Amino acid sequence: PFYATRSEANRILVEPIAPPRGLIYDRAGRLLADNAPVFSLAVVRERVEDLDGTLARLKSLVGVTDAEIEAFRKRLGQRRRPLEPVTLRVRLSAEEQAHLAVERPHLPGVEVRARAVRHYPYGELFAHALGSVRRISEKDQARLDPVSYSATEFVGKTGVEQFYEDALHGTVGYRRVETDARGRIRRVLDEVPPEPGHRLTLHLDAELQQAAWDALGDRRGAIVAIDPETGGLLAVVSKPAYDPNLFVTGLPADVYRALVRSREKPLFNRALAGQYAPGSTFKPIVGLAALSLGVVDWQ
Repeated sequence: PFYATRSEANRILVEPIAPPRGLIYDRAGRLLADNAPVFSLAVVRERVEDLDGTLARLKSLVGVTDAEIEAFRKRLGQRRRPLEPVTLRVRLSAEEQAHLAVERPHLPGVEVRARAVRHYPYGELFAHALGSVRRISEKDQARLDPVSYSATEFVGKTGVEQFYEDALHGTVGYRRVETDARGRIRRVLDEVPPEPGHRLTLHLDAELQQAAWDALGDRRGAIVAIDPETGGLLAVVSKPAYDPNLFVTGLPADVYRALVRSREKPLFNRALAGQYAPGSTFKPIVGLAALSLGVVDWQ
């Protein structure tokens, strides 16, 4: 029985399945945040005999960069369980997938995995209102339930995505698979599907948000529209902004530095984080009156 038990443990593997993140809509049912299917390149460390050689081969095969390898090694040190696939590249092109399919027999432990990644159709328009999800960090791991997030790579970091994380995340699923001596999956024995996160409908109105964005033109500033009957936020615009899709899968260091150092401060949420003297809150009313009467212009 002892050896039979050990043999069964070596043959059967329990894999967690990440739940689809809940979708976010505006008050009219327009989709503000969805999940886009992508193919990712991942590595299972225990199934790779020569990690450095494998990374060098992938570098020549699909152009994996030094920055991607550095980020991969960092994630490898942060992984939460044995035999966990660690992402090397989040998005693979069709051509890259074809190259890997041909070389797959010679790359044990290298996997191409289909997954859903957060996508924001409106881009920068709702960047400061919705916030974004980003890759789970060591600091996040210390506060998140390791079971619930056993298959999840991304978590809400700012805005609505962060505030409603518990509702949007969903419930993890599991499947038991039979593997061969090389760790390749031969068949699925049973499966408990994950439960998707809750659908979230906001007071925000995409058309009003666009109108507020256009009204600011090339000027820096913020516009907030509130429904006086419900207190619901109909529009929350801070300009300039940034494309939150860049932060989902991780952006190059030079791009991030450019955003941080920009004189326009696109990462700063003027609508919520701007601190202004209390006595100045009426000045925009006077300014708008002067503009409407043609006494002054925007300059």
